[in-house]
Amino acid sequence: MSTARVVVHPPATNGGRRVTVDGQPLGTAFSVHDLAVFLERAGLEGWDELDVAQHSELGLIEWRGGGPEVWQP
Repeated sequence: MSTARVVVHPPATNGGRRVTVDGQPLGTAFSVHDLAVFLERAGLEGWDELDVAQHSELGLIEWRGGGPEVWQP
């Protein structure tokens, strides 16, 4: 999973953001915590909100329509 392309899509009207890994849907996240849970289930064991933020800064997670602080359209 370390070379997988993680994309967090723009917020929908309900505040959720679709999450895909290599084009495959993981689900809809409503918070950074949700995203961390999805990524852990996809194989990144031990990930938490801090890991998501750090990897976002490194460009390992592609945020479309706003970064980890944006959950409303």
